[in-house]
Amino acid sequence: LTESGLIAAQDSRGFRPLSLGKLGEGWVVASETCALDIVGAEFVRDLQPGELLTISADGLKATACLAPNPRAICSFEYIYFARPDSEINGVSVHAARKAFGRRIFEESPVEADIVVGVPDSGIASAIGYAEASGLPYELGMMKNRYVGRTFIQPSQELRQQGVRMKLSPVRSAITGKRLVLVDDSIVRGTTSGRIVRMLKDAGAKEIHLRITSPPITHSCLYGIDTARRKELIAAEYEVSAIQEKIGADSLYFLSAEGMVEATGRNDSSPNRGHCLACFNGDYPTPTS
Repeated sequence: LTESGLIAAQDSRGFRPLSLGKLGEGWVVASETCALDIVGAEFVRDLQPGELLTISADGLKATACLAPNPRAICSFEYIYFARPDSEINGVSVHAARKAFGRRIFEESPVEADIVVGVPDSGIASAIGYAEASGLPYELGMMKNRYVGRTFIQPSQELRQQGVRMKLSPVRSAITGKRLVLVDDSIVRGTTSGRIVRMLKDAGAKEIHLRITSPPITHSCLYGIDTARRKELIAAEYEVSAIQEKIGADSLYFLSAEGMVEATGRNDSSPNRGHCLACFNGDYPTPTS
């Protein structure tokens, strides 16, 4: 934002979503379409990779400021970061997360009594799992909405304290039950381990953890503060060892192929336009 107008730019691979909206006689740019809805703006279109918008008293001007490359939008926008009431490149985030849940049931069914989602981003996937499996969905956990994201806290002690303050079990829903517990990801394992222990202490009989993303084995170089690679639990341990460490009765990660297909993006770029670098180390830009 300058004295003469507004400038918006999309990087050459479209790592982050950026949308243009119309509000009366003016224009709005937002990183999520839900922001356009909130202010009453009409969605016009998504910016294209390498595109530059200048908005001034003379109107709207779109130019190609960078040569476009194959799109590589961050998969975590669909998995975790974006609000469920947003759309990214025409794909509903809520619908994508439900599809993750259906797909992970297809890949790894298990005998259980109820399905529980870890608030907030695990809820839609848990509903999808419940619909596909026929198991009832239960509100097995409550979230304190005044506590921030725990995985980006700078120390292990603060992350553990954050989990205790952020989540609490609904004992009447889970006591004596075998749970399919659905969450979006495991980064360091801190949050997952604390949640499993908390639910078992509250009376859960079994916990079968289903993660709607592949194992995170590499650090993000494109703006997400995941962790250094040596801090990523999946970079150091096999799935069986992670399961033992966090105390789950079973553990399964959604396959990269399943995640990409479930999102439903219609894109000719590699991986249907997803960046999968944190899962496979295949960074879409030079790293040295």
